[in-house]
Amino acid sequence: MRILFLSRYQNAFERGAENFVTELSKRLSKNHTVDIFSDSNADQLSKVIRGRYDIVIPINGRVQSLKISLARPIGQYKILITGHSGQGWDDIWNIAIAKPDIFVALTDYLANWARKWAWGTRVIKIPNGVDLMKFSPQGEKIRIDLPRPVILSVGALVWYKYHDRVIDAVSKLEQGSLLIVGKGIKKNELEKKGRTLLGHRFKITNFKYEDMPKVYRSCDLFTLPSWSREAFGIVYLEAMASGLGVVAPDDPPRREIIGDAGIFVDVSDSYKYAQAIEIVLKSDWQKKTRLQAQKFSWEKIASQYERVLRDL
Repeated sequence: MRILFLSRYQNAFERGAENFVTELSKRLSKNHTVDIFSDSNADQLSKVIRGRYDIVIPINGRVQSLKISLARPIGQYKILITGHSGQGWDDIWNIAIAKPDIFVALTDYLANWARKWAWGTRVIKIPNGVDLMKFSPQGEKIRIDLPRPVILSVGALVWYKYHDRVIDAVSKLEQGSLLIVGKGIKKNELEKKGRTLLGHRFKITNFKYEDMPKVYRSCDLFTLPSWSREAFGIVYLEAMASGLGVVAPDDPPRREIIGDAGIFVDVSDSYKYAQAIEIVLKSDWQKKTRLQAQKFSWEKIASQYERVLRDL
């Protein structure tokens, strides 16, 4: 089978969608011919058509998905779109306008939502995965110059990740520091708030993705209070695979991903949020979190995609 991923930012960013392409293509290429078109090549219909692909997987949505859909009769390929945009207009467009042969939702909650818009498109659920060899409790750590325990939050520095809520919650703790890993337009705002409320117990930084396993191992708890429209959140899997207990927003997608490997809370209430962090810090979560992460190994996820692609 000839499979093509169209991932415009594959060489520029290391976000969830780009990591998904990297990990899944690596495993599918063991049995199939797999290509990745990035940069401007990801929008070149002529190259897609000339490649005589069986399956095309556009990652960037909207215009890219529509162009691939319109060229489908000429290219004679099938289209699979994954719901990395999350609940909202981007994926409504991807489902109802582009009309892929299959739409892959990342959680049951999003699959049920997607079926409302899927007129003639098959909707299935396959979650994202994690590399259990790369992300594990054992291995090299880094030195984090913060008072322990260290609470870790990983995600783009944008409004809908709500890192400011973590700052508010940690400021209610008598002990503990906050490390935020990410980059984005709200960095200066978050820096100011963090320094004001936490002083020397706060740091924002960024690491290469290849160094993130060391970062997780060097911290004591993971949390990310992002909005409920988050498509998935691979960082939760990475944290659990690394043995960290998790405090997460109380919504259906996060309950599905984290299971009993963490505590769910109304993250808009900084006092309740702080109490949940204190509870998780008092226990050893490594066994539970590792077991939960094993349900999402990339090998299992790739096998599910393998079956779907063969059926398609």
